[in-house]
Amino acid sequence: MTYHPKSDFMRVMIERGYLADCTDYQGLDEALVKGVVPGYIGFDATATSLHVGSLIQIMMLRWLQKTGHKPIVLMGGGTTKVGDPSFRAEERPLLTNEQIDANIAGIKRAFSPYVRFGEGPTDAIMVNNAEWLDGLNYLTFLRDIGRHFSVNRMLSFDSVKSRLDREQSLSFLEFNYMILQAYDFLELRRRYGCLIQMGGSDQWGNIVNGVDLTRRVIDAEVFGLTSPLLTTSDGKKMGKSASGAIWLNAELLSPYEFWQFWRNTTDADVGRFLKLYTELPLDECDRLGALQGSEINSAKIVLANEVTTLLHGAEAAAAAEATAREVFEKGGVGDDLPTLVLGPSDVAEGISIAQLFVRTGLAKSGKDAKRLIAEGGARMNDDLVTDAGLMLGAGELVEPVKLTAGRKRHALVTLG
Repeated sequence: MTYHPKSDFMRVMIERGYLADCTDYQGLDEALVKGVVPGYIGFDATATSLHVGSLIQIMMLRWLQKTGHKPIVLMGGGTTKVGDPSFRAEERPLLTNEQIDANIAGIKRAFSPYVRFGEGPTDAIMVNNAEWLDGLNYLTFLRDIGRHFSVNRMLSFDSVKSRLDREQSLSFLEFNYMILQAYDFLELRRRYGCLIQMGGSDQWGNIVNGVDLTRRVIDAEVFGLTSPLLTTSDGKKMGKSASGAIWLNAELLSPYEFWQFWRNTTDADVGRFLKLYTELPLDECDRLGALQGSEINSAKIVLANEVTTLLHGAEAAAAAEATAREVFEKGGVGDDLPTLVLGPSDVAEGISIAQLFVRTGLAKSGKDAKRLIAEGGARMNDDLVTDAGLMLGAGELVEPVKLTAGRKRHALVTLG
């Protein structure tokens, strides 16, 4: 990146590794210097929580506010009814209005630790695109908005082309998505003076469409900015782990498990993740990321503590670190481990150890649990489990039982 920004926001985006591309670096930088700039990122309401894969975007909105500008969190109450086809092999399942509303309520909670909502000039606002999409008149929309879109150009976007090249069905419903997203940008410019749309680099085509449409319809300049699509150094998609999605809402994933995800970061990713997911000074991120051998573990604990503190608070981060130390260093059970509470009916006829590994989430299926046991990766109270058919009854569960999968994943089983 040869561009030297004048604005704090662009400087942070470039220095900390958030920036993949921008429609006009200089134009956006100058706008950011002149005054408060509203910027938005859209989130479709496909689940009751966002996961770590969305955290880079949430951090971009946080930095936008920290550098004196106004974040707009756009909830896709309308677009969720269509489903973004970008780089997906198949159509998303369609959700009811009730499911979408419940998902939006859950997602709202994930944002409050990161951005300040309110009525002030740099306070964040949350907007739902169902406000303008639900009441659209189809013919009016086609005439006023649809005429600005070239089907030839839409077919050339990678997100569409990849589906067509693989001869996978792309419904007309999904094909409309990019027009609706572009229309969102136009509406946000009209209603809130929004100047920036941000998103992952897979959204580049959709963002450029919105910039183009806004210029054509109301002759206003707006800007697009994308972040790199993040994968871990071993090629895995950010936000997923062996046990499933790393959710931001505590009721779906405990603060301890969230902390543990970051503690288990690959050595090569530590420096980069410190820059993206924490607010530590850059030189400190570089220093910690350069540590070698066993010393890098202290940097991973700093990473886990900083990221968990931002989301769940300092107390939860400290409790998670204490639990981890208890579990790993002393072989104890700790208070914060994910816990499966069984009722008397669950153990009336005994319950197999394999089933306990499944029900605690340490194995995806009975087959997965048996494989874990056969390969010597399963422990109960730190003793190797060798028999997948081992049955436990109420007597064995009087005291909490600690299950371990591999070296780092633990859960407790107890009787309620």
